[in-house]
Amino acid sequence: MRKLSIRMKITLWFSVVMVFIVALTYGVIFSVSNSIIQKAIQDNLIETIENNVDEIEYYDLKSDIDKDNDVDQYIIYGAGYLEIDDDFLDQVNGISSALYDSQKVMLYGENPISKEIHELAFLDSKVRKRTVDGTVWYVYDRKLTAEGLEKLWIRGVVSVETQSIQLSSIIQISMFLLPLLLFLAVIGGYFIAGRSLKPMHQIVETVSQINQGQDLKKRIGLGVGEDELHQLADAFDAMFDRLDVSFEMERQFTSDASHELRTPMAVIMAQCEYTLSQDSNPEEYVEALRVIQRQGGKMTRLINDMLTFTRMHGKTTSYEMCSLEFSSLITAVCEDLALIADKNIQLTAQVEDAVFVRGNRELLTRLLNNLISNAYRYGRENGHINVVLASQDQWAKLSVIDDGIGIAKEEQEKIFRRFYQISSARSNAGSGLGLSMVKEIAGLHHGTISVESIPQEGSTFTFTIKKL
Repeated sequence: MRKLSIRMKITLWFSVVMVFIVALTYGVIFSVSNSIIQKAIQDNLIETIENNVDEIEYYDLKSDIDKDNDVDQYIIYGAGYLEIDDDFLDQVNGISSALYDSQKVMLYGENPISKEIHELAFLDSKVRKRTVDGTVWYVYDRKLTAEGLEKLWIRGVVSVETQSIQLSSIIQISMFLLPLLLFLAVIGGYFIAGRSLKPMHQIVETVSQINQGQDLKKRIGLGVGEDELHQLADAFDAMFDRLDVSFEMERQFTSDASHELRTPMAVIMAQCEYTLSQDSNPEEYVEALRVIQRQGGKMTRLINDMLTFTRMHGKTTSYEMCSLEFSSLITAVCEDLALIADKNIQLTAQVEDAVFVRGNRELLTRLLNNLISNAYRYGRENGHINVVLASQDQWAKLSVIDDGIGIAKEEQEKIFRRFYQISSARSNAGSGLGLSMVKEIAGLHHGTISVESIPQEGSTFTFTIKKL
């Protein structure tokens, strides 16, 4: 069973159920067929006689008879006339009907065993069984009660043998049709199962092609549908979309990291080759070591930033979130960074008191450090940086405002990418990961980061986080 396809398993289970139903039907037919036949014979006899009761009417005068052009029978009875409608069935499906008076004289109809049961008294609305020459017959008498017909009876008789043959043929046909229906049901079930599972084959084929060819651009694309297989295909396509984006980002990350590390490595190698290629005095060796130290420090910072960013992006490190006073944290960071005074830039802070948030102190400190460091890096000589924390409804909004070189509109959407640096700042000492870390930290805190900037006028970075 494990090696069978789902289609075959469904078909087999369906076939087993259908075989059980057919077998159960056969058992029921064989066990109750005789009683069903006997009951059917009696019911047919009663129904035929009851229908004939309504086809007999009495008229005092012949002129009262309604002439409707039907081929009716007229019999003189007592002081009037009997009209027997042409719908009176004296013989149908082996059932014989005859009209009698109270003296058991047959007035109309047919009764093949009239002589054999002549002495049988009339008994209204009762079915009785009689055996004539080894053949079982059912007899049913019905007394007429309409005006003028009070002394008349209709007697119906039917041979069990004749009716049994007819009903048995129906059962035999059913016995032939049931296996045929079973066969058609199994074939139909196999076809329907195949049609229903066709999307599954498409899913498997697409996943196999992606696995073999590593083509994450390929999609299953079942189209519109609400069933479980369409939901599964949509979930796979969404997963492929995320994997494709993730792999593209990883490839770009590897490429950018290699590019960023190649430059300091090239400087170090060039400095070493130049220094070793000629005799140098101690001062030149010291200068060469300082160049190597600066480039090594740059590589160290870049590697540390890369490791930190990778841990945050991959969520491989668990960061403890707790309630903390955001106001005091911002004030402390601003007091420390104001001492840098790089390019004679003045750092000021306008912090609303007692603003509490849920977050990680280390990550939020890094976020603010990166935003302020970024403002220093791209600020103007004698410029200004203003850090503002204010509440807005249930949100805390942290803004870092500078009057630096600004960011062109077409580059504002790119600055949060890893290793991206605006073209006018490529020679700067930044690693290109600062703002990417800011975005990751904002996401870890279920917050947002945005930027508004005008070239040559300055930029405003805004971090929004929910207050406690």
